[in-house]
Amino acid sequence: MSTGPNEFDLIARYFTRPAPSGFLGVGDDCALLKLAPGYNLATSTDLLIEGRHFFSDVDPKALGHKALAVNISDLASMGAQPLACLLSLSLPDVKADWLKAFSDGFYALAERAHCPLLGGDTTRSTGGVIINVTVMGQVKPGQALLRTGAKVGDDIWVTGTLGAADIALRLLQGRLPANNDLLKACRAALEWPEPPWAFGKALAGIAHAALDISDGLAQDLGHILKASACGAELDYPALPLHPALHGMDADLVQEAALAGGDVYQLCFTASPDRSIRIQELADRAQCRVSRIGQIVAEPGLRIRGADGVLIEPSFIGFDHFS
Repeated sequence: MSTGPNEFDLIARYFTRPAPSGFLGVGDDCALLKLAPGYNLATSTDLLIEGRHFFSDVDPKALGHKALAVNISDLASMGAQPLACLLSLSLPDVKADWLKAFSDGFYALAERAHCPLLGGDTTRSTGGVIINVTVMGQVKPGQALLRTGAKVGDDIWVTGTLGAADIALRLLQGRLPANNDLLKACRAALEWPEPPWAFGKALAGIAHAALDISDGLAQDLGHILKASACGAELDYPALPLHPALHGMDADLVQEAALAGGDVYQLCFTASPDRSIRIQELADRAQCRVSRIGQIVAEPGLRIRGADGVLIEPSFIGFDHFS
């Protein structure tokens, strides 16, 4: 008979912390959370699979952080305030050090984002580690940032910087020559993404449309264009490239910036008369924002280089089934 920790020991040891006042967390069949009067519930879920979404030797503390970050990013893109989250883990075995580091990384972000863990599930995996996180947030009716809301004449904005996560992934996969200095400069963007949840919440009722960049700027912006039945013109020199990409091969940088995934920053549209207010909100949230183009009536995405000539990328963003 096994003398190791059972499912309930694991939950109690690594994933049970006091819930905020008015919330019911781990210990019952359902979690209970407070929804402020006059708000809608926003919810999203993401699945991370070992070997597909993360390397087997990734720092488990970083993995705990990222597992929640990719979901917090979805709330930010809707202009929703984080409320709580659920975590389900499927593990091939129980490793105390791994679980301690993973839960520390998860809880650290949960506390900063005011998104307490209220429950979930654990089970044994016959393969690698599988992580599923569900987040819940709240947003006022009519203020959620939908993909259908872009309007002709809107400015197109992005938060943060682009390209570093893609370069780090290429280096770790051996698709670029080994370069420890470059990997050191880019790795945090891949493994420790920082979605701008405070700024995203502030955009509710100000921006017209938004989404988070998970599969590449060009592909993800295309979802807004399709949903809003419009087009866009991007100014490539205005893209906020990560400093580590400066001086690299121009074609590689272009692909990383336009098609690189794992960014978990926001792409959003807003009326030009909101630009000063957007910059004020970004400064308050200590969030970098960049205007990179404009929504136009003609369908399709057109990207102009420094010389005004159209760039025609030969690549697309990430697709699980491509």
